Amino acid sequence: MTAEVHQIANAPIDRDAGWRDIAAVIGARILVRLRLIAAAIRPLAWVLMGLAVVFWIVGQVAGWAEFTVAAVVIAITVALCALFLIGRTAYDVSLDLARTRVVVGERAVGALTLANHGTRAILPSRIVLPVGAGRGEFGIQRLAPGEEAEELFAIPTQKRGVVKVGPVSVVRGDPLGLFERAHRRDDPVDLFVHPKTVLFDGQSLGYLRDLEGLPAADLSRDDVSFHALLEYQPGDDLRHVHWRSTARTGTMMMRQYEETRRSHFVIGLSRSSGDYASDEDFELAISAAGSIGLRAIRDSQRVDVRVQGRELPAGTGKRLLDSLSGVEQSKPRDGGIDHLAGVLARTMPLASVVVLVCGSKVSTDDLRLACSRLPFGAKALAVVADTTVASPALRRIGDADVVTIGALDQVPLALQKVLA
Repeated sequence: MTAEVHQIANAPIDRDAGWRDIAAVIGARILVRLRLIAAAIRPLAWVLMGLAVVFWIVGQVAGWAEFTVAAVVIAITVALCALFLIGRTAYDVSLDLARTRVVVGERAVGALTLANHGTRAILPSRIVLPVGAGRGEFGIQRLAPGEEAEELFAIPTQKRGVVKVGPVSVVRGDPLGLFERAHRRDDPVDLFVHPKTVLFDGQSLGYLRDLEGLPAADLSRDDVSFHALLEYQPGDDLRHVHWRSTARTGTMMMRQYEETRRSHFVIGLSRSSGDYASDEDFELAISAAGSIGLRAIRDSQRVDVRVQGRELPAGTGKRLLDSLSGVEQSKPRDGGIDHLAGVLARTMPLASVVVLVCGSKVSTDDLRLACSRLPFGAKALAVVADTTVASPALRRIGDADVVTIGALDQVPLALQKVLA
């Protein structure tokens, strides 16, 4: 009996909770619809609708027919413009870039294809294609069922960077610009604008041609370079027993090895704005780093590239240039070339060759400090970008070679001076 009383008492509560849930769902859907409607109304339309309301109130209160007529005319105009939003925009959109990787100065060519796969015609629309900070617009005429429209476009690339192309928006609006309804189609595509680079041949940049690497001062029980013999210790690998010495001495003798360091090519590219005298110097430094990195990759060396704040993917030439496309200048407070050299020493202590790339505003003392922080035993080379220099210059700071270049085509000559 008690259980039945509880069930009867809880029944109205359950019904109230159910109605509240239904009301919440309906309210959420209505709110979404209102947001879509509000997004289609341009600022000018809000102004005209506000004027219509004000003119109507003034006309009715003050008895001025002129204001009433003006309010009616404005309302009719707004209503007629709103009718232009009616219609389907269900295009099948395909965005195709002939190449997603170009060099600065080249034009990226693409095609935009719109198809009407529906059973009804689609009224004229406007297509908006965002390209980086700008955008392109195309007018599409009426498309009958089964018809397609293709628009070709070209993107000029005056600056290095990663340009986002798209997403494509199909816009339906009125001639006065009071309303605009946009539907996004397709996904954006990244266009990589690579820095200019120069290819060059000659002696290997890694300074090393042997496959066994450079011997280091650390000793190991398992490596390539044989060093000495030691008595067996528990846990030693029995594959390294030196049987002749064991038979002669009667004690099990083990081979001891020197650890070797493979040819590890590291590029430290400073992106601090305080290290460069101009934007042209910064672009020259990026192009020089890319050219040197590509040559090292051609030499089948392990290449790592680091800038302030992060390491850049550089496993292949394509990944290296993609990474350099997105490098931007950093604030001086993020550290200069000397700070970057310290990071290289901590994160890549076994580097065999380190190339530091910076601008002309780096002083000799800062360069000397940066080179002194590099990993012990690594060959050091510093490349200074200075577009005011007519020919490459070579100097020596501590144990490092420092070359100053004024143009990208001077990189091969500068490196020949270093390797001579």
